[in-house]
Amino acid sequence: MERSNYIVRLLSLSAVFLIAFSSEAQEEKFLINNGNDAYNKGDYMQAQEMYTKALEIDPNIDIAEYNSADVLYKEEKFAEAIEKYKTLTETLDDKDLQSKAYHNLGNAYLEAQQFDQSVKAFKNSLKLNPNDEDTRYNLAYAMDKLKQQQEQQQQNQNKDQNKDQNKDQNKDENKDENKDQNKDQNKDQNKDQDNKDQEQKDQQQPQPNQMSKEDSERMLDALDNDEKKIQQKMKKKKGKGADEKIEKDW
Repeated sequence: MERSNYIVRLLSLSAVFLIAFSSEAQEEKFLINNGNDAYNKGDYMQAQEMYTKALEIDPNIDIAEYNSADVLYKEEKFAEAIEKYKTLTETLDDKDLQSKAYHNLGNAYLEAQQFDQSVKAFKNSLKLNPNDEDTRYNLAYAMDKLKQQQEQQQQNQNKDQNKDQNKDQNKDENKDENKDQNKDQNKDQNKDQDNKDQEQKDQQQPQPNQMSKEDSERMLDALDNDEKKIQQKMKKKKGKGADEKIEKDW
């Protein structure tokens, strides 16, 4: 995320140190001032050390806690900064300081790309300080980023749904195709088996009007024998008839 796209200026509380700590112990004041100097120089490690020591003396120093959260933000430790800012929004009594804490909380949520939470934080800041133009601008930016995020999520969801639908459709089509192929294959196999069975049947049973050469010769021999027997009988009958005619002539 490019920071030039929105206002990320942390609303620092260093300007109120002298007033807030005019009656406080000199040691706490010294630590806070040293922390501010280090912060302004970009030495965030040194600044955090000073703020931590001040909080060890008095855990209720709101400004030290607030600027400690700013250091975490500058170090891009946004998750830790968010927790500190959230605590401040719940514990601060001063509405102006609370509004600034919500503003910085919104910035931290922006950097963490938690745009829905960022929008809420900026809205809470504006409730406490409606005239803060920086917060108003950041709110508009956060709402735009949230809209883009939701649209992208919707597109991804639709893409996943279409992918699942296409997957199921392809699965059904492949299932139907395999079913048809198996059906045709079984049909061809059954047809081939029927042809084989018929061929075997034809081989085992002689076809009508078909006779082997040996059977044909045996049949012809039998007919010849029958014919010879008939001729012999006829000859015998003729012979007997001739004898009887001679006897009658006598």
